[in-house]
This record gives sequence, C-alpha cells and structure tokens, in this order.
Amino acid sequence: MKRLTAVAALLSLAAVAACSGGGTNGNSTGGGGGVYTTVDLNKPSLDVNAPINPWNPKGNAFWGYNAMRIAWAKNTLTDPNQFYPGIAASWDIAPDNSSVTLHLQPGNKWSDGKPVTAEDVKFSIALAYTQGSTAFAVDPGAAGAASEIEVVDDATIKITQDMKNPSVTFVRGVMDAFVVPRHVWQSVVPADFWDTLETARGDGAEAEAARGEIKALSEKVLAFAPPQDVSAGPFVLKRMNPGEALLVKNANFYNAANVAPDQLKLLNTTGNEQIWNYLTSGTLDNAPFTAVPADVMKRIKATPGNQVVKGYSPVAVSLAFNQAKKPYDNVHVRRGLASLIDREEVTRIASPEGGTAAVTTSGIHQKAAREWLGAELDALDPYKLDPATADKEFAEAGLRKKDGKWALPDGEPWKVTIHIPAPFSDWVSAAKAITSQLTAAGVDAEVVTTADYPLYLSELAEGKYDLGFWLIALGPAPYNIFQRLYGTSNGWNILGGKVKHSAPGKNGNWMGGPETIDVDGVGTVDPGELTAQLNSVSGDEQKAVIAKLAKAANQDLPVIQLWDYVNTQFVNTNRFTGFPEDESDLLRQPSGVWIQLGLIKKKQ
Repeated sequence: MKRLTAVAALLSLAAVAACSGGGTNGNSTGGGGGVYTTVDLNKPSLDVNAPINPWNPKGNAFWGYNAMRIAWAKNTLTDPNQFYPGIAASWDIAPDNSSVTLHLQPGNKWSDGKPVTAEDVKFSIALAYTQGSTAFAVDPGAAGAASEIEVVDDATIKITQDMKNPSVTFVRGVMDAFVVPRHVWQSVVPADFWDTLETARGDGAEAEAARGEIKALSEKVLAFAPPQDVSAGPFVLKRMNPGEALLVKNANFYNAANVAPDQLKLLNTTGNEQIWNYLTSGTLDNAPFTAVPADVMKRIKATPGNQVVKGYSPVAVSLAFNQAKKPYDNVHVRRGLASLIDREEVTRIASPEGGTAAVTTSGIHQKAAREWLGAELDALDPYKLDPATADKEFAEAGLRKKDGKWALPDGEPWKVTIHIPAPFSDWVSAAKAITSQLTAAGVDAEVVTTADYPLYLSELAEGKYDLGFWLIALGPAPYNIFQRLYGTSNGWNILGGKVKHSAPGKNGNWMGGPETIDVDGVGTVDPGELTAQLNSVSGDEQKAVIAKLAKAANQDLPVIQLWDYVNTQFVNTNRFTGFPEDESDLLRQPSGVWIQLGLIKKKQ
C-alpha cells in the first residue's frame, strides 16, 4: 500500500493529465469575495468518510487549499530547487545541497489561533518518516535522507542531508513535506520517536526492532482522523457531501488579506466528461489539466468567460512493454511496433489540445530534452511511420507473416493487447487508434480496459499486462525523469546509497528489461546505475549521463514515447481575475496556490 501511495503521489502531475469529472453547481457568489469553484485532480473522487489527513490517499486534506507543504515546486525545465513559498517564507540552500534552512512565514497561525512554529515542522517530519517520504526515510533511497533536524528558533529550522548518500533531489523532498499542527496530532507519535529513529539508523537486532516500531506507526498515521480541520492554508474544510467539499476562508492564514474568495467549492469528479459539462455550463472558475477533444473544446470556448491557458507540463505518456512476455523481449519487435504507430494521428485523436506528438523516444519531454541534449536530440532515431522498416524488424525477430497477418516464430497467432484505465478517455482513444493502425498493418491488436487507475497501477506492477500506458519524463530532476524507465518498475532500487537489481517479477520489476544494454557509440551500460548517478553528479557530468541514458532509451525502447503533454487548463473570468498566463510556472500548481499567493482577485 505504501508503495502504491508513493506512486500515486509521484503521478499526481500526470494522472492529472488523463482523468477528470463532476458534482453540483457551486458558484452562487453571495456577499464579500464570493465562492471560487474548481476540482482537485489530486483527489478527484470525494469521500465523505475519509479523514482530514494529507498522508491518507483518500484524505480530505486538499493540497494548496487546507493542506500546506513547506513550499510549492515550480517544476521548471531543469532545476528541481525552485519553489514558491508555503509554510516557509524563504530558505537557504547549501551550495552542495547538504542542508536547507527554512524561515517560516512571520506571524502565521493555525485556523484555531495557535502559532505555526518550527516545532510543528519538526513534528510533521516525524510523521513523514513513518511513511518513508522521500527525504525522510529510515532506509535512505534515491531521494537521499535527512541526518539531522535542528530547531534553531520558533521560526527557523535546519534540515541536514546524510552526505553518505547524497542526492540532488534532497531539497525537493524536504520542501514537498506536509505540515500539520503538533497540538492536534501529538498523540499519534510517541515522545521518544527521535531516539527510536536514531537507533533505527544503526545495525543489529536493536536497530531492526526500532525500524519495526517506526514502520508500525505508518498505518496509525494514515488512519488518524482529527475531529475537525485545523489548517494553516488559505481555507478550512467546513462540510462536504458526495458531490462537493465546501471550504471557508481561514482568517488566520498569513496572507489572508489577499485571499479573494470567502468560500471555495471542490466538486467531485469521476471522468473527463463531467469536467467538460462543468466547463460548458460555466460552473468552474478553474479546471486543472483536462484532456479535451476538438469538438468539446469548441463548446467550452463558446461559453462566456471561459479562457484556455497553456504551459509546459513535465510529463509524457508512453506505451510500455513487459519484456518478460514474449515476443516483447525482442528489441526488434518493439522497434517494429514503433515504426507502425503514427504518433501525430494518435495525438490528434487523443489529446489535440493537451499534447504534442513525441519527436522521438528519449525518455524526456521534448522541451526539456532540447535543454539537456541540445543537438544530440536530433541524432536519435525518430521512429517515423514506416511499414517497410517494421516488416524488416519483425522478420529480424523471427516473426512470420501469413495471409497478411503477423504470427509468432512458431506460427502461433500473435495478438497485441494494450491495457488502459477506463476513466482516462484520452488514453482509451489513443489505444484504440494504435490498435487500428496495427491491425491495418497485419498485427492483430485489441484494447482491454481496467475499472479504475489504482487497480490499473497495481495490476501493472504485478506484471499482469503485456503492454500498458505509462507516464514518463517526470521532471525537472533528471533522476526523476529516468527512474520511470530505469527504476523500480524495471528492476533497479537504491537502498542505503547502493543500486540493487531485481529479476523480472521481483520487487516491483514488471518491465523486465535487461540489466545491461549495448548502446551504439557508448558501449555496454547499466542504465539503472547511470540513473542513480544522476542523484550525485551535476553540470556537464550530469548532461553526459543524460545523453547516455537518452541513447539507451532510444535504442532499446523499453517504451514508445507517444506524446508530450501540454498543460492545458481552463479559467473563467466572470467572477475572478488575475489567473496565471500562458507558460507560467504556477500552472503546475493547484489554483489554491494561486489564491494563497494573492494572484486571484474578485472581479469588480
């Protein structure tokens, strides 16, 4: 469950890229600043029985609204250490990423009037340790680990990285931490937690027992349900029903004077179609990234006040192979399929407003790829649509063509089965387009849908699918980009600073790729080891590693990169103004962050 939760968190930027849906009309403005209505695609399906708990996957703690992080990541093209303020007003990052010192918002209070202090932050970090959260893990992983948490004074806290296992993503892991009120949550974690943590970092039976104690706290933290919402965000949860959550302005929020709406409604969402209906009726002040076909886009644009805003989205969608399944263990089969897929047509059908056909498979979104690779991007195989090349690749793999249909080397029928989560309408459309293209080229193909995304992820991780859609290119940190191809899902894990490879079907390895790859012009490489290096190198050395990995991904094709997302959002200016403009970094955060920074204004 914990791993699935972590994956869901990692995918939040991108699951946004595929799902969406609805509830009830919530835009009666009333007096004062009125009601701001939107949907939260981090938690689209509202659960009235879920706790007000930011660590609980279904929890009613909504990021940027009533749940606050230390800071909000900008997700730029290449720099993971750029943020907007959250609980912290500012920060000092050591040049070698060995520490970050946080300076909290002056005069900030919880909604019950108690001050937000450095002790709240330290306590929240203790909670994060129980979840194995990125920078706060008992067993250091790819994101590094904190070695010391020092409360300097009530408004200042210093977090130091364990430099025995350094990571360039350490600061990002710190800033992503949620902060909750210690005086509400203090019963969840025992008073001797920090002593237990110190023991857990050692060796032997005592350390093992201490690690077990911390692990046992995980479920207790996930299940904790505060009796009421005590928020340090711009809003406090007042009530909810299956259709919507109503939040009211937090008068104690540090920037409350510049929070325009008096109330906020988050509508329940079950699929893209529901959001389309909200948009065409003018219900929403903002809809985060939503996949929209061309005909629906026309109707949305025709609604008074609606505007489309676009920006960079650090994510791409790919067709991923389970190489433990034949014939997908043969690279020529994978290359042949790539040569039969018209990515331009697939993107035009599935995501005409929210995606750009991938120029090649590099593992990197093409905007960031140009920054990282320069002219080397143009040297990669583009895998253009070319049936003749596909025929050669299939023949090289030993496949046989009979009566216009490709079969396996032993003559048995071959059917390409692509699995897709049913709620993701753009993915379903894309998969159907791909199977039509393959069928026309003599490759029998079908689409099989899975009921929901969590089930899809779990069955994918269990190795049940031959092919499935897989989100990649999750920048800006290059390690995060390539671990989608050469991380846990393909057999590599970083534990205690060391890279370990698991066989297909073990420890989450569902992609089943080879442990080493012979890359033209590079030689034999271990892509998991190279990916791990991205945690500790920088500058030209980092670019050199990225170039090798891009060549490996391009040549070996663990996935076929289909389209790179464009962050297409919708705003309505009938009630509020001040929305981010095209290409703004803020488009990569929920509109609660726009509101708390004071950008959104009530329309006069």
